[in-house]
Amino acid sequence: MSSSTPSDDDSLSGALFPVEPSKPSDPAIARRKRKIEEPPALQRHGPARVVSLCNQKGGVGKTTSAINLGAALAEVGRRVLLVDFDPQGALSAGLGVQPHQLDRTTYNLLMERNVAIEDVLLKTSVPGIDLLPSNIDLSAAEIQLVGEVAREQTLARALAPVLDTYDFVLIDCQPSLGLLTINALTASHGVIIPLECEFFSLRGVALLIDTIEKVQQRLNPELKLDGILATMYDGRTLHGREVFSRVLEAFGDTVFDTVISRTVRFPETTVAGEPITSWAPSSSGAKAYRNLAREVISRS
Repeated sequence: MSSSTPSDDDSLSGALFPVEPSKPSDPAIARRKRKIEEPPALQRHGPARVVSLCNQKGGVGKTTSAINLGAALAEVGRRVLLVDFDPQGALSAGLGVQPHQLDRTTYNLLMERNVAIEDVLLKTSVPGIDLLPSNIDLSAAEIQLVGEVAREQTLARALAPVLDTYDFVLIDCQPSLGLLTINALTASHGVIIPLECEFFSLRGVALLIDTIEKVQQRLNPELKLDGILATMYDGRTLHGREVFSRVLEAFGDTVFDTVISRTVRFPETTVAGEPITSWAPSSSGAKAYRNLAREVISRS
């Protein structure tokens, strides 16, 4: 009775001990994380670090990140001003404000000289967070600002009186690289780019970084890229893992260690009109934004 030598295929598919090919590891988990210290307590507030959340592609998590990062910063004792700089008013709606019912918004602050920032500021239901709301009126500002002197500095001038009152000012930009976004970048010390882990989102980042560099050179030398934030990440999909790996290869340590994964909790918070840190405080999304807040403070 002759014995046969098992083939390579047999060694992988034996009936007794089947061996499955190893799956590629999740780069978001396998990545080496930097040590982040707990945020120190503050003895006083201000001056504020102004940060724009910017991406010309819509639906990548800018508004969600602005709200929840702001709430996480407020949890560790930072005073936060959220600036809704999108005519769609999603940031305002996400905090329970009805944009179409507002008498004064960021539009009035930018375009009417007799309107002070205190006339537009709203207290939110989240302790430590104030809001400059917006609605569709802001879309007219982009046209009207074209004829203004030093039009790119309009938002910076409007924010200046209250910067000593806050620790962070987070600006939720509209999904374009128009004059409103240039105003936000000119007023900012840093930029966070929320990036959906999807191929077409990745393609537009080079154009955005080019715009940031032009603003640095011509309008705001203090501006820097604080980091790229991976959002809507699903490590179960090969596509998501590949896109995140490409982001890491291209931008390295500029990419935040914190990754915001997809979860049904975020749409729920939009309906509820409150941050995920209070709506679902023990959820993975809330924990992720708390980690992001620590990273943002450490990079400031």
